[in-house]
Amino acid sequence: MTVEIDLKVKNLYALLRSAGRIAIAFSGGVDSAYLLKAARDVLGDDVLAVTIRSSVMPDGENEEASSFCRSLGVRQIVIDADVFGIPGFISNPPDRCYWCKKVLFAKIKEEALKNGFAVVADGSNSDDTKDYRPGAKAAEELGIISPLKECGFTKNDIRILSKALGLPTWNKPSMACLASRFPYGEEITPEGIRMVDSAEKVLKNLGLSQYRVRKFGKKAKIEVMPDEFPVVTGNFAKITSEFMKFGFDDVILDPKGYRTGSMNSLLTEVDK
Repeated sequence: MTVEIDLKVKNLYALLRSAGRIAIAFSGGVDSAYLLKAARDVLGDDVLAVTIRSSVMPDGENEEASSFCRSLGVRQIVIDADVFGIPGFISNPPDRCYWCKKVLFAKIKEEALKNGFAVVADGSNSDDTKDYRPGAKAAEELGIISPLKECGFTKNDIRILSKALGLPTWNKPSMACLASRFPYGEEITPEGIRMVDSAEKVLKNLGLSQYRVRKFGKKAKIEVMPDEFPVVTGNFAKITSEFMKFGFDDVILDPKGYRTGSMNSLLTEVDK
């Protein structure tokens, strides 16, 4: 561990101590898992995990999140949310994430306050500032703090620390809402979400370290890390056959490889 990372940890612990009691918007991903562990170490029982359960999260994520909370001995509240009822979600405009996060963070904050937690934090890190993240605006407007981002943690810092702490999430693939697999303007439907989720399970079962299935109508564009292209090309016939069972009629491998927020590259500054 470097001196720079050690300083970030000290600053994070000081920030968490100043909160006194804190609720973590907990998805079960790499970032929020490390934040929850840090908060538990600093504040003991004065930590609450609040998790949103919805159909647009990859299957299995909720159980992994609950298992992680049990392993830390942290109380968890799970809120069921129908994101398809959020105005603007289905039509999928460029600021969809803002409107969705506004509703979901409000639910988390309300539940936290009911349980005596006035401070709510999310797991955003400093790398998130490099991409178009309209959801961050919603969090800011609702007073949700981002300790990891504030203390300068990168995703790599968080993975290094998580590995050192023995957290099972240290090498977990980066996850995101399945709605992020649709190009802006393409309608998001329950059927489309199921198509993407089922397709990504096929890639997960191949043991890939990072993957996305971007949905363009009935065309699936696979994104994986360039060094794992051979895994996809060597199993392409099987992958295509499985994807077609889910409703896709065309499958391609993106030669640019996996990129966080690749759909955002299609936006103009006017769109943002």
